[in-house]
Amino acid sequence: MPTSAPGARAEPPSVPPVVVTPVPTGRVPVTMRDIAAASGVSQSTVSRVLNNAPTRVPIARDTRERVIQAARHLGYRPNPLARGLRGAPTNLIGAVVRDFSDLFYAGVIETLIVESMAHGYNVVLGHVHGRLDEGTPLTTVLETRHTDAVVLLGDMQAYPELLADLRRSTVPVVALWQGLSPLEFPTANPDDRAGVLAGLEHLASLGHRRIGYLSAELPNGYRIREDAYVHFMRTHFGGVPDGYLQRCEGTLDGGESALTSIMSVADPPTAVAASTDLVGVGALHAAHRLGVTVPARLSVVGFDDILIAAHTVPALTTVRMPITEIVGHAVSQAVSLARDPSEARGPSLATFPLPLIVRDSTAPPDR
Repeated sequence: MPTSAPGARAEPPSVPPVVVTPVPTGRVPVTMRDIAAASGVSQSTVSRVLNNAPTRVPIARDTRERVIQAARHLGYRPNPLARGLRGAPTNLIGAVVRDFSDLFYAGVIETLIVESMAHGYNVVLGHVHGRLDEGTPLTTVLETRHTDAVVLLGDMQAYPELLADLRRSTVPVVALWQGLSPLEFPTANPDDRAGVLAGLEHLASLGHRRIGYLSAELPNGYRIREDAYVHFMRTHFGGVPDGYLQRCEGTLDGGESALTSIMSVADPPTAVAASTDLVGVGALHAAHRLGVTVPARLSVVGFDDILIAAHTVPALTTVRMPITEIVGHAVSQAVSLARDPSEARGPSLATFPLPLIVRDSTAPPDR
């Protein structure tokens, strides 16, 4: 065996070169061409089957099944943008939300997604809360996503650019909770006035005569709920006593502050109604802090029936907002308009009643 000469440096053993294999960064989308190869049919046949397109010559049932099974096995997902570029429905509904921070709209969005999925649609969310000039680019975003319809959630009077763009759009628009906005699209609104009156009539039926009102500041000067209270008090008791109408921020702190003020008048009310549940829950907290027992010394009625209303102590009597019914109606209407371009898209109004949910926060006055 040969050896190295004395003093010579031994050569290191040869090392095979390292082969670097790129790691895939994501899954490659499955195409109709892949499905055609897997099912042994033409790409045009795959397209007709997956898009349920009419054909002159019927496609055999076993061929359809083979294509569908191949699509499922390969994990095929249609590309909504590509479908929109071809003029096909994207099965997307664009939802424009006035304010994500409002707990009420959080429940509305969840219901909208559930109802849309029941019709085979997904939801693209857009947010307009902020500067008044942010509505225009939002419309562009929704159009580039090729939504089949747009649903407006909340009064959008403060965003004239957005409304102007939607008027010109070919996409059907359905509006919900539009407050005092003039009718421009098919619209679904709750009957807020009747809901407030139902709560006040409940208090009167228990024997309350001294009824106060905690009026939250709502967007765009919305006063229908407050006006219903004033009308009720004038009709039934000759007017609103001094200090019985308290305006406040639509928050827990606002409700707490408003109840503190109303209970400081010379002859405080035996019952209060709040224009939102958040304000009503704040009132319950203030009553506890003041040592005013609910409902023995003070009855409290809320408005909306948000999730927390059933879990306060005592549980809050409130007017339930029929979110499922309103959103379900809107989604059905949006889908119908998207699928039938000839259907009338002019202004219309569907009004929904609000049931009263009686819980533990109301009782006859302590005489």
